[in-house]
Amino acid sequence: MATDVEPERTAPRPRPSWRHLLLLAGVAVVAYGLDLLTKTIVVETLPLHERNEILGEFLIFQHVENPGAAFSLAEGMTWVFTIIATAVVVLIVVFSRRIRHIGWAVLFGMLLGGVLGNLTDRLFRDPGFGVGHVVDFIYTPWMLPAIYNVADIFVVSSLGLFILLTVLSVNLDGTRPPKRAKGERADATAVDEDEAPTTDGGAR
Repeated sequence: MATDVEPERTAPRPRPSWRHLLLLAGVAVVAYGLDLLTKTIVVETLPLHERNEILGEFLIFQHVENPGAAFSLAEGMTWVFTIIATAVVVLIVVFSRRIRHIGWAVLFGMLLGGVLGNLTDRLFRDPGFGVGHVVDFIYTPWMLPAIYNVADIFVVSSLGLFILLTVLSVNLDGTRPPKRAKGERADATAVDEDEAPTTDGGAR
């Protein structure tokens, strides 16, 4: 005789947290806006390759066009980084609906704004669509032997925040793995000792 089998119920998809999405978007807009503003000022006021010492050797502005990745790495592979940056933007959009923690919202906002800043250069600056050169101008020889921009700062800062949240075991939804209290660990140890077999074959 056939029996009615109740169909399996799939868990409903969690609704996005609009508060965290707005925070992510706000941080991204600030990061992108600062990067775009500073690059526009540099392009219009600082001749290419000209060196301008702002704070001596501590902070130097030098306008360069970078065909590679952040900090002038892997020059000549611009189209590869264009594809990677586009993929990162898509992943951020996909995972953003799962964010329930301020730290992760700020992290993804900084990453999104920074990636979009450099991606805009690669898409719309010379020498052409998808292979445009990124405008770099910040040079701190005491810290890095490379010239970078505001977008790079936000991207690196997001990676630092990622490491911090990972060390603190903070998930995207704001939860953390449960920690066993000292009393619980002591009770568990006592139970294990009581269940251990005795050498004389008798009960303890």
